[in-house]
Amino acid sequence: MHSFRHRRGVLHCEDVSLVELAERYDTPLYVYSLATLERHYRVFDEAFSGVPHIICFAVKANPCLAILDILARKGAGADIVSGGELFRALRAGMDPSKIVYSGVGKRPEEMAQAVESSILMFNIESFQELDALNEVAGRMKSRARVALRVNPDVDPRTHPYVATGLRMSKFGIRHDSAVEGYERARSHENIDVVGIDCHIGSQLTELGPFVDAVRRLRELVLDLRGRGFEIRYLDVGGGLGITYDVEDPPSPAEYGEAIRKELDLEDITLILEPGRNLVGNAGILLTRVLYTKETETKSFAIVDAGMNDLLRPSLYDAYHAIVPVRDEERPVRRMDVVGPICESGDFLAQEREIPELRPGDLVAVMSAGAYGFSMASTYNSRPLAAEVLVSDSDASLVRERGTYEDLLRGERTSG
Repeated sequence: MHSFRHRRGVLHCEDVSLVELAERYDTPLYVYSLATLERHYRVFDEAFSGVPHIICFAVKANPCLAILDILARKGAGADIVSGGELFRALRAGMDPSKIVYSGVGKRPEEMAQAVESSILMFNIESFQELDALNEVAGRMKSRARVALRVNPDVDPRTHPYVATGLRMSKFGIRHDSAVEGYERARSHENIDVVGIDCHIGSQLTELGPFVDAVRRLRELVLDLRGRGFEIRYLDVGGGLGITYDVEDPPSPAEYGEAIRKELDLEDITLILEPGRNLVGNAGILLTRVLYTKETETKSFAIVDAGMNDLLRPSLYDAYHAIVPVRDEERPVRRMDVVGPICESGDFLAQEREIPELRPGDLVAVMSAGAYGFSMASTYNSRPLAAEVLVSDSDASLVRERGTYEDLLRGERTSG
């Protein structure tokens, strides 16, 4: 569900016209719906009511400070993968005791930053990382709480670039090496073992892979408790998909019920890491058609948003619905919607049957709230887009549009 609807022939975000937003803030422009975000968080939280749990929002999905602030006020923590994401989460007011630190390449200074902040736990991805964290905590005369990220070798049946739980993945520790890893962690003077972590992939549209992974984790919890480990947290990761096109992913309620059925464990707190499921359909990318172009084989609509603004179509061949802001009677055309970047791979949609687009038309690229702005760049020296948050009939600029001066910040000439 989302709050983007046509009213009187014009697409609105809640009660605000996207035409009005384009006139006020220009394009390309990311637009987020507060009502959608809050509803998605509430539904996900309710799916685990009665079960001790912490929702740690996957900051990589959308690190917008305003969104992190909203989620923090709702009681969410953060799943982070860098020192920068920790900085953002803390600046937004997120409770350090609800922050988990994932990622395969934590630098020593980032580890120290997280230890000093007293985060809930580190999700350890390798034995060398475990040793390094022990050294960092020792130098600080402190202790670090850890879970080992166990790779269950479960096929998530998703795009290979976002499958993280397979044997060949760079993420996590092999399931058959997990006990060895926990014994190694117990031998370290500055490490406290508190949990188990697993994340098998992103944009999953079936419950089966989640159930398979949780079953393996449950067995491991019982094994480790039998060996004297006090496992208090079970981090089942994120990955629940959303509808971009024709996908029919499980609802949060169905997901929650499936997880509950597999976990009859006492004294355990679930950690959940939703990202896309909360913000994906809460945001769109608003862009304007600059030109149209006909060749012998193709019809192009050239818009002012490119792969630097929204990388997913070029990177994953991902589908995003293309919706004209004005709902007018027009012939349906098969068109490529492309951006201004000097790459043949710069497209938002290919061979898409849509109402004919014309110069000046505004277009909404739907379901762009996750991994949209967060993956944006200044490639081709294009300033970053602005971001706007809409609540009912109010619109707030939560990130100013980048400037040419921003492009040069920190640079020096050779003279």
